Amino acid sequence: MKAVRLAEPWKVAVVNTPEPEEGDLAILKVHSAGICGSDIGAYRGANQLVTYPRIIGHEIAGEVIYVPANNPKGIKVGDRVVCDPYLYCGHCYPCSLGRTNCCDDLKVLGVHVDGGMSEYFAHPADMLILIPEGMSWEMAALAEPLTISLHGLHRAKLTAGEHIVISGAGPIGLLAALAAQSYGATPILSDPVDDRLRTAERLGVRYTVNPAKCDLPAEVKKICGGNLAEVVMEASGATPAIKSSFDLVRNAGRVIFTGWPKTDTDIPTGTITKKELDVRGARTSAGEFPEALDMINTGKIDMPSILTKVISIDEAPDTIIDIEKNPGNYIKVVVNM
Repeated sequence: MKAVRLAEPWKVAVVNTPEPEEGDLAILKVHSAGICGSDIGAYRGANQLVTYPRIIGHEIAGEVIYVPANNPKGIKVGDRVVCDPYLYCGHCYPCSLGRTNCCDDLKVLGVHVDGGMSEYFAHPADMLILIPEGMSWEMAALAEPLTISLHGLHRAKLTAGEHIVISGAGPIGLLAALAAQSYGATPILSDPVDDRLRTAERLGVRYTVNPAKCDLPAEVKKICGGNLAEVVMEASGATPAIKSSFDLVRNAGRVIFTGWPKTDTDIPTGTITKKELDVRGARTSAGEFPEALDMINTGKIDMPSILTKVISIDEAPDTIIDIEKNPGNYIKVVVNM
């Protein structure tokens, strides 16, 4: 079968590799797989968790063509599904809390183990989620990035009527803003790239700000009626945005870190104490796939407008190379098999 593999950083190609064999895992005929920013990071060699060679891809939608007879979720041959890509042990302390994304032995597709940007893929049957009837393969493959945005909002305990500053208007930040609006909250999307902000405005985000062109705390106060925001969600991983989070949140507010910085960042512990802030990390997702699929299927999130391009698997290497060189030209790309 064909698969998109990184031999090492900066070397990506479509290769021929053996199809998965029947056994303890379900086997999918993959129809669509999204290209994620983490795939681009793996191509650059920027993610130290990635080992090589590695088949990439963790945003996967496909049809079940084989499933072990005894699977608790009752997955059947012919089912249309997406893959939860975060493999967990099920018995460590985080798993016992239901926070499987924090598993002590977490394995992420395309990072620690081979992913599913391939014509066929084997995955645990209990980590397959049914796709709503009528949903396209391309839209189903885009559910995974939405789960990350939703997990950040859930960790923030965002409620209707609150304001949330979201730093970073890439796919995760943009989807978080759209989801926040569907929750009845008011997002303020911050990014130093004007083209990203224009895209957000086109998709209906009312408040967008460029922190390089304004006094960001003052602008937030203006939007929030004289107060700072109840919630700040950092979704870029950029050190300046991480540090500014504490200047944008009001007393007794919540700060959520979803972006992954390249190195640790000093944070103002005195401000955290003075404002009595709740500061939380938000890593990947845990249980958000059904909500994400429903939001896409019912149109609460305008996911077709997020999709920049649909390509074939043979076009994937050149597209990955171009995304790395020209990231501003893309929001989301889906590979059809």
